[in-house]
Amino acid sequence: MAPTSDHPGEQGAQDPVKLIGIRETPLSVDEVFRAVGDDASGGTALFVGTVRNHDGGADVDALTYSCHPSAEAEMRRIADKVVAGFPVRALAAVHRVGDLAVGDLAVVVAVSCPHRGEAFEACRKLIDDLKHEVPIWKHQRFSDGTEEWVGAC
Repeated sequence: MAPTSDHPGEQGAQDPVKLIGIRETPLSVDEVFRAVGDDASGGTALFVGTVRNHDGGADVDALTYSCHPSAEAEMRRIADKVVAGFPVRALAAVHRVGDLAVGDLAVVVAVSCPHRGEAFEACRKLIDDLKHEVPIWKHQRFSDGTEEWVGAC
């Protein structure tokens, strides 16, 4: 990342990617938020994806996320791409796999940048690219006894 000014506090961080992970245990918003804390950042954007109780007009009872062994490496690749495209000071992303209930946290991502607009844009890019490119699949179970697999996050 290129320096944004001559002020030392605005110089790029050594490695802005602070936390990347696939977890079988419940996710922590606090852990992700702490990971992107940075005194030179004026804006931090955080996104939390939760399991909702419906999809496509059907009631969802529960779901299971599974992933390809390359999923964490793909998350890191996407994080590096976001860092290259935005003035990111710190970035973190974790995704849950295994059985989840309605209301559980499925994914938490956060980005800190010198300014709020950059943080919003970088965070949006991060979650959108994770959703479309990381090999994570969702197996949804519906109240009517049917089920479906959904590709990506």
